[in-house]
Amino acid sequence: MSVIETIIDIPTEHERNVCGQFDSYLKKIERTLHVTMITRDGALKIIGPEQMVARAKSVFNNLIELSKRGNAITEQNVDYALSLSFTESDAQILEIDKDIICRTITGKPVKPKTMGQKQYVDLIRKKMIVFGVGPAGTGKTYLAMAMAIQAFKNGEVSRIILTRPALEAGEKLGFLPGDLQSKIDPYLRPLYDALYQIMGAESYLHNAEKGLIEVAPLAYMRGRTLDNAYIILDEAQNTTPAQMKMFLTRIGFGSKVIVTGDRTQKDLPSGAVSGLDVGLRVLKKIDDIGFCYLTNTDVVRHPLVQKIVQAYDDYEAKEAKKPADRKTRSVGRKARNDD
Repeated sequence: MSVIETIIDIPTEHERNVCGQFDSYLKKIERTLHVTMITRDGALKIIGPEQMVARAKSVFNNLIELSKRGNAITEQNVDYALSLSFTESDAQILEIDKDIICRTITGKPVKPKTMGQKQYVDLIRKKMIVFGVGPAGTGKTYLAMAMAIQAFKNGEVSRIILTRPALEAGEKLGFLPGDLQSKIDPYLRPLYDALYQIMGAESYLHNAEKGLIEVAPLAYMRGRTLDNAYIILDEAQNTTPAQMKMFLTRIGFGSKVIVTGDRTQKDLPSGAVSGLDVGLRVLKKIDDIGFCYLTNTDVVRHPLVQKIVQAYDDYEAKEAKKPADRKTRSVGRKARNDD
């Protein structure tokens, strides 16, 4: 395979952003694509096999374009651009970046960062009910909150209802002090955090006092009919089948529902069936319900989170294979004994 070289101009104001501190992003591209990258006088020289040089050039051009649009380039951007460079979808990273849902209280744009997240956001726009299933850090709850707040601001719905099961994460916390609201607030803190970041604490409190934004445990949903509302059920893997059925049958006219959950992080008692697992099987043939399955490639937290998720996936797949291997060996021994 012939070795070639190509040169890309780097705008001075974007050089540090796209190259990373101490050229860390360039070194990552070099290691992944087996090319040599040299920066000098506002230009980048790429040397290596023709196919790999083309991929490196595409990755770097995408990073420059993202930087020109005002993005602070992160390691996640580099990793995702690299992964797309091995497919025919590498140009889609720029299309994904165009989809701004809303802006946080500080003016930072909220938008999907991966193709999986883009599919998730598009499904929310099209379907009345959407299940967003995936590992930690894939933006399931945050993007759903952003869509809900934007719909509320645009007058598409008259209120937002956020709920999740009040269930400890494998711990027994005992009796918590304070009134009822103080007791349930710790379980709902992740929802408050997203609300404060996107909407601002003052705006949230103002709308909460008027009953336009409600954050409540799932148990509070029984007996209600929720019309003209944006409803998000978070941590749905911790629901029972009865709770999931109860929740989904609360939906009224003009409402939209997002159900998010991570099937690998259940806090239900041992042997209990998850309402999320049952719901995904029971409802899969209903056209008006969308299902988005995010993976570890859609993780947008610290890069280490993606590696942790992948490591656990590999471990669990290996553990699940052991009983089958033991059964196969047992059958083999029995056959030899019969002979």
